[in-house]
Amino acid sequence: MIYQSYLETPIGYLRILSDGEGITEIKFMDTDGPEDPDIHTESARTQLQEYFDGNRNSFNLELRPDGTEFESKVWKELREIPQGSTTSYGAIAKKMGDRNFSQAVGHANGKNPIAVVIPCHRVIGSDDKLVGYAGGMHRKEWLLKHEGALLL
Repeated sequence: MIYQSYLETPIGYLRILSDGEGITEIKFMDTDGPEDPDIHTESARTQLQEYFDGNRNSFNLELRPDGTEFESKVWKELREIPQGSTTSYGAIAKKMGDRNFSQAVGHANGKNPIAVVIPCHRVIGSDDKLVGYAGGMHRKEWLLKHEGALLL
């Protein structure tokens, strides 16, 4: 069974999905929808609200993103990026053992199913420019400003 909650944020709604054992997806949406929450979606909603209120900078949630072994490794690396900082696809690839993987890291970053909590928004281009974000560039910019990583 899939459980679902929504959270209205300053940059749109977040749809939070759980499989009953943990969070499987957090995705930006333009509208909310019907809810069928469980303890995981409600905990995520509470923690995300605290984040958007400026009272939380890390999350304590059971995450169950569905991806390949490589994608899972990239998503684990993303969770290591501290709030208030950014990194590049190349830096993540180098940390994973081969700078030549930067394009593959970018692809895995784009497939991240758990927005905000797995902070793919903290990855920028090697030239320090904002590049791609599945939730929209305006949201990426807002999140980085919110976290103090972008001072524009």
